[in-house]
Amino acid sequence: MFIPSEYLLSDLLKHRVRCNKGIDHGIGVFAWMHPPVHRILGWASKPSSLKLGRNIWRLNQLKGISNLEVFVKGNCSETDQATLERLPTLLYADVLNKNGDKLGTIADFVFDPITGNIFHYLVSRSDPRIPGTSRWRLTIDLIDDQQPGFIFSTINSLNDLPLSRSSLRQDILSKSQHFRDQLQEISNKATDRLEGWLEDPPWEEEDNSLNRYREYETDPLDDWDDNTNYQSIGDSPTSSSNFQQKDSRFSKFAHDEDPWV
Repeated sequence: MFIPSEYLLSDLLKHRVRCNKGIDHGIGVFAWMHPPVHRILGWASKPSSLKLGRNIWRLNQLKGISNLEVFVKGNCSETDQATLERLPTLLYADVLNKNGDKLGTIADFVFDPITGNIFHYLVSRSDPRIPGTSRWRLTIDLIDDQQPGFIFSTINSLNDLPLSRSSLRQDILSKSQHFRDQLQEISNKATDRLEGWLEDPPWEEEDNSLNRYREYETDPLDDWDDNTNYQSIGDSPTSSSNFQQKDSRFSKFAHDEDPWV
């Protein structure tokens, strides 16, 4: 069955434990680790909400991981919650900088499911039990010392650490800032175009082109010859004799065709 090379502790504790006999041993509730060497040794599951007992599983019993369950082989060890609380762990320990100021709390860590070696811890600035909070990656080389409930680091602030997961609030702020930058860029482009349009109005170009066109435009009546000489008076389109001749023809035709005359 599939086992990833890197795994998140919170994902392991979200899965239900099922043994090779098909028995459901409940969901994970606790990580059993050895803090001096930064290694996880196993985890505990809660088989029933009505019982106070807990089942302890060694990490080498892990044989496969699915979407909802982890599969183990062999028998578990039984203990109670009071005993688990006395086991050493770095989860929910306070992270202190080199001046002794608190920076955050260990909320999770990434480890190798085969060897149990922890690659890095995830630090939360606020309560790690609040969903959607930010996580900063704290590597092993940045840890100077650890004691029960405390981790001493060599950094000054969380800004010195890479951000592994941003909070919902941080995502909203970053997206809104991106939208504001886009709106500002659009506004600057519109302002530049408006200023250029006001400095060089388009109607000035139209007036100049119209004046250039009028310089070349000529009046066709300027070439009209008022002293036109016709060969004969009869050729003139306004000759009175031609007009009288047409009028008499029309009167004769009208008299002949009228049956009431």
